[in-house]
Amino acid sequence: MKLIVPALLLFCFSLYSQHTLSFEEGFNSPKATLEQVAWMTGHWKGEAFGGITEEIWSPPLGGSMMFSFKLVADGKVTFYELGHIKEIENTLLLQLKHFNGDLTGWEEKEDTVDFKLVKLEDNKIYFDGFTMERISDQEVNIYVVIGHEDGTEEEMKFNYKKQ
Repeated sequence: MKLIVPALLLFCFSLYSQHTLSFEEGFNSPKATLEQVAWMTGHWKGEAFGGITEEIWSPPLGGSMMFSFKLVADGKVTFYELGHIKEIENTLLLQLKHFNGDLTGWEEKEDTVDFKLVKLEDNKIYFDGFTMERISDQEVNIYVVIGHEDGTEEEMKFNYKKQ
């Protein structure tokens, strides 16, 4: 019994601290429009990976919301992301590509990293392993599951303030 209680508490804490959801095979993404996520529009700054992070989100136009991400550490760009959320088949899909500071790509030319929509709430957008949370009109959190070379995964939190 003494071992069960700490294990149960650890299990409950890990459930409570997790902010991302996974897309399960056979699941269909819920219906959604870009207007439901337009609150991400703007210029956002935060800190992560030992540097300054910046995201810029355009308002919905042409069936997508475009974004750029930049990480600056030690006064130099470490990497970029470029992507969009697009409306497709009455739901949303988040797609992105990574680039080194010199704009050489990480993914193959035709490949994107795709995040299917899992769930949508008034102030949260749950993509597969990627969640956006509106704290206020001036603050958002983004939670991302990041895989490591040893096969482990970790959920990271990025806090942004509107500029």
